[in-house]
Amino acid sequence: MAGTDFDVKYVAHLARLALTPEEEKMLGTQLGNILGFIEQLKAVNVSQVEPTAHAVPTVNVTRPDVVQPSLAHEAALRNAPRQAGGLFVVPKIVE
Repeated sequence: MAGTDFDVKYVAHLARLALTPEEEKMLGTQLGNILGFIEQLKAVNVSQVEPTAHAVPTVNVTRPDVVQPSLAHEAALRNAPRQAGGLFVVPKIVE
C-alpha cells in the first residue's frame, strides 16, 4: 500500500480526531513513510528465523513460597488511620 492510498480523513474520523488540513498532510506523509518501511520489512528473508513471542527470553522471577514470620498484629495496626476491635476500619465504597 502506498502512502497515497492511505485515507487520513477516514482514519481521523474513526479515531474521532479533528485534523487541520496541515495535520492531515503531515500525518499522511508520516503514515506513508511507515507503510514504506513495512514494505521494506516484507522484503527481508526470515525463512531461517524461528518465530518468537518476545524479543528477549522471559524468566519466572517469583521467589519460592517459604513460610516466614509475619508482622505482629499490634505493629500492623500501629499506623492504621482508624481501627476498631483489633481490625482496620476502611471507608465504605459501595452504597
